[in-house]
Amino acid sequence: MSSKAPPEIAQTMCEVGCKKTQLKLGKMFVLAILAGVYIGFGGQLMTTVKVGLADKLGTGFASFLGGAVFSVGLMLVVIGGAELFTGNNLIIMACCSKKAAVSGLLKNWVVVYIGNFAGSLLLALIVFGGFYAYRDPGSMGSLALGIAYAKVNLSFVEALCRGILCNWLVCLAVWLAASSHDTVGKVFSIFFPIMAFVAMGFEHSVANMYLIPIGLFLKDWAGLSASANLTWAGFIQYNLIPVTIGNIIGGAFFVGVLYWYVYMQGKKE
Repeated sequence: MSSKAPPEIAQTMCEVGCKKTQLKLGKMFVLAILAGVYIGFGGQLMTTVKVGLADKLGTGFASFLGGAVFSVGLMLVVIGGAELFTGNNLIIMACCSKKAAVSGLLKNWVVVYIGNFAGSLLLALIVFGGFYAYRDPGSMGSLALGIAYAKVNLSFVEALCRGILCNWLVCLAVWLAASSHDTVGKVFSIFFPIMAFVAMGFEHSVANMYLIPIGLFLKDWAGLSASANLTWAGFIQYNLIPVTIGNIIGGAFFVGVLYWYVYMQGKKE
């Protein structure tokens, strides 16, 4: 067979989840930093591609193209190898199957989340120095600032629901990628769900760890006064917290727990 059937994918995800909880702390953190950088690459590529595109091709097509190129971030994570908090929500399957301890899951989530944040900020600082800090960023800067502004001005419920929808698709992308035995199959498995979540405007906590800090750096660079929640505190309160909660619900429950129940609950090895 060219791909695994869903019950086989479920078994694979349990085994992978178990191994993830057993990673040494230092390696886990380094892989998490890399994942934050990789998702940030996707975010910056999306911003670059969308500059001026909506005026020429329409908002919908611009969102589609932005989502299409953003998918490179998860491709780098899954195929290149890195630890991404949102994808690691699927470790819950190993816990449900009693192959991994809840303490191991929580350790992974906390360490990887912090590492993702560190990687995202690292890339944001480098990109800011390379493209924004010493020259007028022009249209790209305006777009990046607008993206950050919009994200921190969602209501709690909006951010939560968009977070649920986002990681439902992200974890489905990881799930589908696990079905493939070859790189090309993994690329296509990742592309469509990730393109869809970005095009539809859902919220990804790790992507926002890059996209919003870039907006904050630009705001400070331009000397703009703090407004409408675009502050570090506003970033955490109005976006990162509700989106992270939503991501956990969407990935851990709607993909991990439900697929475990359907394909593994009550089954013997």
